[in-house]
Amino acid sequence: MQKANLQEPWRALLARHRPLVVPAAHDALSARLIERAGFPAYQIGGFALVGSRYGQPDIDLIHLGERRASVRDIMMACDLPVLVDLDDGYGDAKNVTFAVQCMEELGVSAVFVEDQKAPKKCGQMEDKEVVPPEVMEARIRAAAAARSSPDAVFLIARTDALAAEGMRKALKRGERYLEAGADAIYVEGPRDDKELEEIGKAFAGRPLVTTMMEGGGETPWHPPAEFAEMGYAMILYPTTLIFRAARAMERAVDDLRKGRRMEQKDAMTRDEFMKLVGLEYWQEVEKKFSP
Repeated sequence: MQKANLQEPWRALLARHRPLVVPAAHDALSARLIERAGFPAYQIGGFALVGSRYGQPDIDLIHLGERRASVRDIMMACDLPVLVDLDDGYGDAKNVTFAVQCMEELGVSAVFVEDQKAPKKCGQMEDKEVVPPEVMEARIRAAAAARSSPDAVFLIARTDALAAEGMRKALKRGERYLEAGADAIYVEGPRDDKELEEIGKAFAGRPLVTTMMEGGGETPWHPPAEFAEMGYAMILYPTTLIFRAARAMERAVDDLRKGRRMEQKDAMTRDEFMKLVGLEYWQEVEKKFSP
């Protein structure tokens, strides 16, 4: 049985935040930090999740079962509305249907599905291939029909056709995907400001998504307000936290290996960490129900 999502609908978030800035959590701790920082929502994306949880690249090694378990664990630690990357939907219409139903059951607020051909890759890797547009349209129709209501799960259609087929076909796919029932369109991988602006003009007035892949992406960096001026309603940051966390851990193990003492200015104290993970709440539970 599907349960109702009691969080603020994703459409309402988009209406209140221009643009909606969505950092990616790679685990429950990073999700809690995002919430504490005051963000209104977050993302669970494949790139950071697969890298942190399995130590593997985002190249179609992990599918719905692993994704579902990860999402459940992360959502336990964070009350914010969440967007989940559902890759290519993990198969045909029945797989897409099941994936969306699973996400709604967990209380996920939004998902995106892409038009890559299996085995899919990270969106800003080379040599991607896309399925025929009618195949993706079927995925979108199935995903839309799988929801208990249009507000239950906000549906974003991502096209990776810009790199594979060029701008004209990518824009045409976006129009077709919106007509098929997507709530928003996400054109992956603009390579310069000219492409960013062309996409923004093509979908003016429609919810439009882009990615700022800090640390290696091709899309030029802009402050969120400048993306909004170009027409983008939602900016995803899939790598910012995981890349900085990985570098910090790399430095930490190097210091440990070389016998250097931890610099407290670069780390939390025990008490700070215990506050972050909610020790006080569990102490109250223990006190309240102890015999």
